[in-house]
Amino acid sequence: MADEDVEQTEPRGHAPGVWWAELSTWGAVATIIFGGAAAVWVSFRLPGTPQNLASGYYGAAKVVAIGLVTVGCTLLGRRRARTSATEETNGRKRV
Repeated sequence: MADEDVEQTEPRGHAPGVWWAELSTWGAVATIIFGGAAAVWVSFRLPGTPQNLASGYYGAAKVVAIGLVTVGCTLLGRRRARTSATEETNGRKRV
């Protein structure tokens, strides 16, 4: 049987996204704070700190970087939406 003859009953969705894909602005800020707290945790060598401190700082830096990129993208998207809405209303007034 050819692939053309088979009916697909399952919806063809995309693979599940990464965990930070659905963060809002406040979620991104919380991620930044969590990464900073993890860095402080490692610097004070509290329980659960890895033997190699560089790996602990690396993990904390990754979390902070993800938060910073997410908050930047969210704020940039809001700014673009606001700009396009302003241009749209200005265009209506001129016509």
